[in-house]
Amino acid sequence: MHAEASPHTTTTTERGSFALARCSCGWSGPARRSRDRARTDAADHSRTATDPAAAGEP
Repeated sequence: MHAEASPHTTTTTERGSFALARCSCGWSGPARRSRDRARTDAADHSRTATDPAAAGEP
């Protein structure tokens, strides 16, 4: 039986003209000039972290 995974809480932060997505699990996305793209990175991480099949993993 699998242990229940802790929830992934994502945020975006800004450094100069770049935005970064970060997660409570320690994951950090690439620096993006587009804030919208950084938010998309965070959403994609949350989705794949809770549903491994979404990442193409068995």
